[in-house]
Amino acid sequence: MDAARLAARGLIVFLWILVAGCGGENDTAALETGTLRFVADGEDFVRNGFTASDGWRLTFRHFYVTLEDVKAYRTDPPYDPRSGKEIDGDAAASLPGRHTVDLAVGEQPVTVGVVGGVPTGHYNAISWNMVPATEGPSKGYSIYMDVLAEKDGVSYGFVLGIEDSYRYCGGEYVGDRRKGFVEPDVPGELEMTFHVDHLFGDGEQPEDSEINRAALGFGPFAGLAAGGVERGDLLSLANRLSPDDYGKLSDILPTLGHTGEGHCLCVVR
Repeated sequence: MDAARLAARGLIVFLWILVAGCGGENDTAALETGTLRFVADGEDFVRNGFTASDGWRLTFRHFYVTLEDVKAYRTDPPYDPRSGKEIDGDAAASLPGRHTVDLAVGEQPVTVGVVGGVPTGHYNAISWNMVPATEGPSKGYSIYMDVLAEKDGVSYGFVLGIEDSYRYCGGEYVGDRRKGFVEPDVPGELEMTFHVDHLFGDGEQPEDSEINRAALGFGPFAGLAAGGVERGDLLSLANRLSPDDYGKLSDILPTLGHTGEGHCLCVVR
């Protein structure tokens, strides 16, 4: 074999080794994984209580939500809930099981679950289903609020259970800091946030503010209470609230789920 052919064969072998080596490095990078923590938060409204738009002081003794099929995504371009479409992204990280958490007590925000072996990267979208609990105090309800309401020396206990199911799709968390970054040695975090002020309003905001114009307040529920602890769910409230108030309640409930201050697409199921 002449020198030229030997040199050419040697070059081919060298290039094959180089390509194989580069491929190995890429495979290692692609296999880097970390941990992703899913949390839920009712914010200070649920943790500390607040004054509704119509002057009722609300203290949440319990605020249960039941979550299922919680999933994180890496999307490019970023997911926009206003598109009206489901999320389409790669390397989804899923939290198996059905999880009921109480946003009014304990660690805040509440850990829903932790997933290991998650491919590294920025998870900038999240979806979840809010479904009826199958056991415990909130059995049969996707949302279960136990509220103490006080105004002008009058106090009522009110338990509100929501039996409908909701599917939420949200983009990147909007807040004081960005979330969703998973690194090999640094756990990531994604938050499902629930804005109860959308339902009851916020007494610290002007009466004509956007949040208070859209809110129901607590007055319609107080009007149902006759002392002791009053209980209601969507089926019973359909016949007990005025048509306007019930319609407003039905419109507000799908808007409770957020990613921080980021809005979500919601489908009632």
